Amino acid sequence: QVQLVESGGGLVQAGGSLRLSCAASGRTFRRSAMGWFRQAPGKARENVAAISGIGDKYYAPSVKGRFTISRDSAKDTMYLQMNSLKPEDTAVYYCAGRPTAAPTIRDYEYPYWGQGTQVTVSS
Repeated sequence: QVQLVESGGGLVQAGGSLRLSCAASGRTFRRSAMGWFRQAPGKARENVAAISGIGDKYYAPSVKGRFTISRDSAKDTMYLQMNSLKPEDTAVYYCAGRPTAAPTIRDYEYPYWGQGTQVTVSS
């Protein structure tokens, strides 16, 4: 059974930092595309960042320059380093994986999802 497990969420003040982790089990995502999504209350889920199977990275304009997506292939774990956090970054953050190397920002193209981790940024 494929599992993606997020960790690292929490409460932080504006301007602070958090690092989210997404550990995979059940299948390897080392050469697969993965992404981070978030969903705030009353809003649609949106892509935050994505990484291809060969390491190409994509960022939503709202987080570019503040967030960094990365992966540790040896651990089959993906990360999202979030700096200069803003109250509008408050959301449940989800990691997602797909069986191909090409990344996408469309959530329906990811068949594998984690359970989500809450990030709350206070002003």
